[in-house]
Amino acid sequence: MLDYAEKRDFQRMAMECPARFRMHNAKEVNGAIVKDLSSGGMLLWLEQKIELGERLNIEVMPAKSITPSLSAEVSIIRCYELEDGVWAAACSIENIFREDEVGASFP
Repeated sequence: MLDYAEKRDFQRMAMECPARFRMHNAKEVNGAIVKDLSSGGMLLWLEQKIELGERLNIEVMPAKSITPSLSAEVSIIRCYELEDGVWAAACSIENIFREDEVGASFP
C-alpha cells in the first residue's frame, strides 16, 4: 500500500515548455526548458549553473498560441547538475507581470 501525502502547498504541473530568461543586471538572454510549474514556483533545465538567490526575469512561451505567455520574476532556490552541461534550477515565483508591465525587450 502506498502511504504518500503531498506536502507541497501548490500542485505541480509537468510540462516541457520553452522559455527565455535574463539575469538581473545582465544584457544576455538565455534559453531554458520549463519542466514543471505551480502557482508558487517552477523547475527549469538550463545550460549553465545559476547561483542560489539569483533573480531572473523569465518568459515562458507555451506551444499553443491560445495560451498567453507567462512573464515573471523568479529567484533560484536550488541548482544542481543533472548531467554534463545540463542544470536543473528550482525557482520560486516572486512576481508575475501583467501584459502591460512587459515590453518588447522582456525578459
